[in-house]
Amino acid sequence: MKPGSRALGVAESFPGAARAPTDDVDDAHFSTDPSPESVLCGAVVRADRVVDGLAFETCTVGGDDATDAIASLYASLGREDVRYLLVSGIAPAWFNLVDVERLAADLDRPVVSVSFEESEGLEPALAEQFSGAALDRRLATYRAAPPRRPLDVNGETVFVRAAGCDDDEAARVVRGFTPTGGRPEPIRVARMAARAARRFAGD
Repeated sequence: MKPGSRALGVAESFPGAARAPTDDVDDAHFSTDPSPESVLCGAVVRADRVVDGLAFETCTVGGDDATDAIASLYASLGREDVRYLLVSGIAPAWFNLVDVERLAADLDRPVVSVSFEESEGLEPALAEQFSGAALDRRLATYRAAPPRRPLDVNGETVFVRAAGCDDDEAARVVRGFTPTGGRPEPIRVARMAARAARRFAGD
């Protein structure tokens, strides 16, 4: 990965009472009284760890607008030099599922979802929390997602879904943007910034 290669990392933050016991959920939580919106941050980071831009959006907690919110966040930056989109999980904001295949097609960029915990999948949790059309929509998006594959990064295991590129390229991207530890730098920066923005807003 060339030092000047840029990726947009996307992560989110919203307050909640307890960690959701599922995969593909980064800073998402169950809560009996959740905030109506989750803060999304997009961080443009070069492979040499230089932060090169930030943008913010919101999506609805428990809604179905995360994919559109991420696309809007990308568009707001106006950065044609961003080569890859790295998304933290696929279920931000309490199962507001991200359609990574649609994002890759709409943005004309490879999209790589990275999660950090082993799991048997989201379907049992979705069936527990939703029903009817709301469940059907989420199951359709989840089942259409690319397969989740383990990847060793600096001696740690992360779990990767890739759209718009093959698994080998996705592995190179994740490793190339992860100089230390197991969390890609664009996602790490985006997560910190999302948390700071939410706290600044007083949530």
